[in-house]
Amino acid sequence: MKLVVLGLSLSSSWGNGHATTWRALLQALAARGHEILFLERDQPWYAAHRDLANPGFCRFALYDEVGGLAAWRAEIAAADVTIIGSYVPDSLAVIALLRAWARRLAFYDIDTPVTLAALERGDCAYLDDAAINCFDLYLSFTAGPTLRRLEQCHGARAARALFCAADPDFYAPGDAPAQAHPRWDLGYLGTYSPDRQPALERLLLEPARRAPGRRFVVAGPQYPADIAWPANVERIEHLPPSAHAAFYRGLGWTLNITRSAMIAAGHSPSVRLFEAAACATPIVSDFWDGLGDFFRLGREIAVARSSEDVLTCLDRPRAEARAIGAAARARFLRCHTAAHRAALVEMYCDEITMFPPARSKAG
Repeated sequence: MKLVVLGLSLSSSWGNGHATTWRALLQALAARGHEILFLERDQPWYAAHRDLANPGFCRFALYDEVGGLAAWRAEIAAADVTIIGSYVPDSLAVIALLRAWARRLAFYDIDTPVTLAALERGDCAYLDDAAINCFDLYLSFTAGPTLRRLEQCHGARAARALFCAADPDFYAPGDAPAQAHPRWDLGYLGTYSPDRQPALERLLLEPARRAPGRRFVVAGPQYPADIAWPANVERIEHLPPSAHAAFYRGLGWTLNITRSAMIAAGHSPSVRLFEAAACATPIVSDFWDGLGDFFRLGREIAVARSSEDVLTCLDRPRAEARAIGAAARARFLRCHTAAHRAALVEMYCDEITMFPPARSKAG
């Protein structure tokens, strides 16, 4: 296929999880022979933190404003499918252009529960129901009842699950000595979010205070200056994706924390789950409906609801923790690689070509 993709960012992972998701998916699609053009709105905060300015797996171009997309109109018209992602700046205006130009139009929502909450409040900046009716395909980061809700309540024509993933060639276990003697006992990788902070306090900062002899780390930007970090918690302001695998390989356990809207919706795995599992790093996670569909609870992933649960994990023999990490990696390789997601995109795109374009229905 020829694909045109418009996303929040491919070139910069600073302060967003979209870049790593797009990179893994598009690289896997390119490996399967598809031709891809990625168009990104040029933004100063991403320009200052570009860590993939020249991706080798697709063509990449920046545009300054919505009107600048006219330079790519012929490419969009020639593409088999055009995909726009969530949080694209001036998204509704962009969708209006794509609606007129594209053969087939798809939306990839990497923030589905957040999107739905905003739609139902009436303040979603990048989507509304009229735009949803224009899509031939709605790819959703979230599965479960959310897919029916998108179709029945918001008019999505074909809502299909497309979870995040990781590249197993890049995210891989470290050597045996490093796994046996990790640099940190527990670490968390994620941009600051107010609704995740209470869980970070409960599941990492409080265990750190109660276990001063253990080593902890939090990596990610935008944390407020007034957070009281315990002395045994190391802070890393930003880790580019090129450093993620080494970070996971340095952890005895990694903590997964989920945003409140995604806990409420369930069935919303973070890309960090798959990155850590690919590295065979044992994961301790908060709980949400559907978590066990991705990794078997207790065998491939541990669940923590309290500080005590985290400390119990850290006290487990190292061999037990490594067995959990190895089991998670085996599940990842069977079910959750970027190649698995790329195959789904192919299947979904084949499916929508069997029906008239959605725009003929929308008018």
